[in-house]
Amino acid sequence: MSEQEHSKILIVDDLPENLQALEALLRHDQRVIHQASSGEDALALLLQHEFALAILDVQMPGMNGFELAEMMRSTSRTRHIPIVFVSAAGRELDYAFKGYETGAVDFMYKPLDSDAVRSKVNVFVALDQQRRETARQMIALEKSRQEQETLLRELNQTQQELQRSLKMRDEFMSLVAHELRTPLNTLFLETQMRSLQLKRGNSAAFGPQQMEGMIQRDERQIKSMIRLIDDMLDVSRMRSGKLSIRPAQVELMKLLERVVSDLSLQAATTGNALTLVPHAPVTGCWDEFRVEQVIVNLLTNALRYGCGQPVQVSVDRLGDLVRIDVRDHGKGIAPADLDRIFEPYERGARNGEPKGLGLGLYISRQLAISHGGELRVTSTPGEGSTFSLVLPCSEHPVCAEADV
Repeated sequence: MSEQEHSKILIVDDLPENLQALEALLRHDQRVIHQASSGEDALALLLQHEFALAILDVQMPGMNGFELAEMMRSTSRTRHIPIVFVSAAGRELDYAFKGYETGAVDFMYKPLDSDAVRSKVNVFVALDQQRRETARQMIALEKSRQEQETLLRELNQTQQELQRSLKMRDEFMSLVAHELRTPLNTLFLETQMRSLQLKRGNSAAFGPQQMEGMIQRDERQIKSMIRLIDDMLDVSRMRSGKLSIRPAQVELMKLLERVVSDLSLQAATTGNALTLVPHAPVTGCWDEFRVEQVIVNLLTNALRYGCGQPVQVSVDRLGDLVRIDVRDHGKGIAPADLDRIFEPYERGARNGEPKGLGLGLYISRQLAISHGGELRVTSTPGEGSTFSLVLPCSEHPVCAEADV
């Protein structure tokens, strides 16, 4: 048992020999005895320690035992401490009656009966130890209750997250089925048409010009399915930390010119005017394929939600950084949705037909972070949005080695 768990007993007497005798009588391994030679000294000790019992001499100069007891009973800190009075005065003075009036639990006359003193003190020490054990149990119960409440909250939160994950899984499977069904249905219808033409012996339907158109349509549908599968694989790699970045020297403006040129036909079909603002060459050490992937995602997104309005790509060099802005003039994004759109499986179109798996912006932001950059958006509802890809231009060790 540690000293903090020992029961403390206060003995108060103005005669040192009485204090020493009483301490010798009460000394025990599980007790700590504190002595006070006056009421004032006793009060100082009462403020410092928590006592299991106070044994007070009645007749002391200055503050006597009864006055000390009254002061103890008037303070919440010491009101609960059991008090035993000791007196050498005769029984005819009726000190015992006054002692009980001041709140004593017992009254003993000198000379003290050693066995009776030990027995009575043992009772109060046992009560003190029981009270301490009860307090420890109450603290342990309260701690256990709080831990159970915390665990319950965590379980509820886990259950909610699990339900959300299950809902997202079901929605995701539905989205995947929908997005894959569209190109597959087109391929299936194309196959049926060709089969019908072959059965009818219509060889003119398979002339060079017609065959070229068939191949282009098939390629578009196959690329669409490949892109969906690649997006899902990228998300899996990002979450497992297995997405590889292969940096090399890249001239940004040439990359942007190529991407804008490739998407010009798609822009024309949606009625958008896609333009790239001229800029001096900008060289950096990036994974060209991944940067192109981000730009294609941003442009595809701008063309999809741009409401047929012009889409502009611009570049701004900011010291060791370069910022690529993709600006559309569509309906814009509500402030509450600015963070949500970067979450996986979140789509800009909540009503009507779902458009894509909602992975493009999530993947793009993760790719930007993988390059030590960032992807952010500013938007004003009704005026359009600007997505900004910021990349560092500082030399990468891999690129430096390649230049040697």
